[in-house]
Amino acid sequence: MAKAYDTKVRPRFFQERDLMLKEILPLPEEDQRKWALNYKALYVVKKDFSGGALRLSKMDGEDLAIPVNSDSVKRNYV
Repeated sequence: MAKAYDTKVRPRFFQERDLMLKEILPLPEEDQRKWALNYKALYVVKKDFSGGALRLSKMDGEDLAIPVNSDSVKRNYV
């Protein structure tokens, strides 16, 4: 079963200084309209951990306090 699952999973590789969009996770009581924003502003990858976590920083150089899981970001191609 694991072999069949692994054939369909695409690995995601990140490098330092890649530009990312961080996903907005809405709270249950917030308005979740159709045209609501899905991603926040641009972030830069500071460090890529082996378990799939990323250390992000804002464009002005300020680091985020908590590492982010790699499935909650989207690569931005400029």
